[in-house]
Amino acid sequence: MTRRPRLAPRVQVHEPTAEGSLWIVQSGQQYIRVGADMARLMRAMDGERDHAALVSTLGGPWTENAVATAVHNLQEMRLLEDGRIHRHSGTWFKYVPPLTLQFTVLKPQRLLNRLVPLIRLLANRAAAVVAAILVLGGLLALTVQAPALTQALGQPLPFAVLLGVMTATILTTALHEMGHGAVLTHYGGRPSRMGVMLFYMSPAFFCDVSDGWRLPHKEQRTRVALAGIVTQTVVAGTVSLSALVLSAVNGPSLLHDGMLVFGVSTYLTGVLNFVPLVKLDGYLALMSHLDIPHLRDRSMTDARRFLARILFGGRYRRELPGLTWAVPFGLACMIFPLYLVAVAIGLWSDIVQSLGLAGAAVMAAAISYLMYHAWNGGERLLREARRAGAGLPRIALVSVLAVAAAAAVLLFVRLPYTVVGGFVQEGGQVRLVLADTADTDAVARGSEVRLERRGLVIGTDVGTGVVAVDRGTRQTAPLSAFVPFREGEHFPMEVSGFALRTDKAPAERAGLAYVDAGTRPAWEWLYLKYVAPYGR
Repeated sequence: MTRRPRLAPRVQVHEPTAEGSLWIVQSGQQYIRVGADMARLMRAMDGERDHAALVSTLGGPWTENAVATAVHNLQEMRLLEDGRIHRHSGTWFKYVPPLTLQFTVLKPQRLLNRLVPLIRLLANRAAAVVAAILVLGGLLALTVQAPALTQALGQPLPFAVLLGVMTATILTTALHEMGHGAVLTHYGGRPSRMGVMLFYMSPAFFCDVSDGWRLPHKEQRTRVALAGIVTQTVVAGTVSLSALVLSAVNGPSLLHDGMLVFGVSTYLTGVLNFVPLVKLDGYLALMSHLDIPHLRDRSMTDARRFLARILFGGRYRRELPGLTWAVPFGLACMIFPLYLVAVAIGLWSDIVQSLGLAGAAVMAAAISYLMYHAWNGGERLLREARRAGAGLPRIALVSVLAVAAAAAVLLFVRLPYTVVGGFVQEGGQVRLVLADTADTDAVARGSEVRLERRGLVIGTDVGTGVVAVDRGTRQTAPLSAFVPFREGEHFPMEVSGFALRTDKAPAERAGLAYVDAGTRPAWEWLYLKYVAPYGR
């Protein structure tokens, strides 16, 4: 079938939509840009012509050797008919490496076609000015309300407020994705599907705007990529300004707190989306603006080859030789996902770890991801070195030194070890409460305990105490001792309780508690934190 090639049934060759644009080859949801000569060859592949006949039909610059090479490349890309019967898998589910699962809910094109008049009404400079005023005005409103915002982020909130913030965030994320589709529709493209996904195990929405690669101008593709961030920050600005008005009219309230939390979290999510170091909107906008397909992957390849050359030697070919900042950009892309996970662990690990076995499982999954990512990066680095002809003795020496350095860190570096739990106060008596997975063996009479009021983001010390007993007793504690919401008494947990001796009882009825358990070697610290909870 390679002697008389034919395109696979799912493959389409689209003509340029404007003068000077490239041809687009579509295979399902994959879009590949090709030159006019390659497009002519692919269109001529009807399964009847052999290589000589294709050359006779097309003429220059094609030769039989050039056709054979092109056919081989197309076959490797699975764009040619291979004689097999392929079952149509549909588009309801898609896996996007390394850790994204997409589930299609609807085809948005019909809805967006009905909204075309509204989209055209908003696609002008006046609407852009109004959007900018809302975004900047919202930031100014949050600045004016900084004390109230700090209080809202640093105290437990009612479950109804948290539920409202979560619901508003979900709706805003849906509008964010619809914004991508609306701008693509405005420029004549077709959003193929919209749905929900697990993005690094976090729930989110998506709108497939791959058809944007057919747009003739890179500025249009850049605007499609940025449309979601614009939509999201406009919503954040509108809510933040509304919170300022609500505070001026009615004063402080739980609704006001929820609006502030939603406003700042939505702004921060928009900023994260804008960072081009992960495959989010900012990266897609940068890639579209530079008009360099697979910018991130190719930059990371250049970065790995840079590191491999320094560590192992060898000769390497640059993927992006004309991009002077490809190597530092690739290094940043390699590090930033690990940084995000590390920040999330630092921000939420105290709360998550205090929740028992479920929390331990979440933390173990996060640490496992970090370890897998590091291992996978090292493996790729070694493969690059071997392909570049690096010598085995040097590779072995560097690998042994790296393992020795890691072992030295695990053995000789000591880390402060803290047992995380909660505290409850009843009748003036303060008790330390620990979930079943907590390391109660590290808690002894005289252990120092720090008490904290914890909000969604900010924690505030509210007192200290000393463990007054040798061992704990079984009791129940409200969930609010571990999670920052107020109605925790409706969700009791089985815990181990330790009486505390305090100079002054805190004003709070419940909150987080940290037991100082000295220091441990790094290997033991990791074991106690992320492995031992499963055996307790």
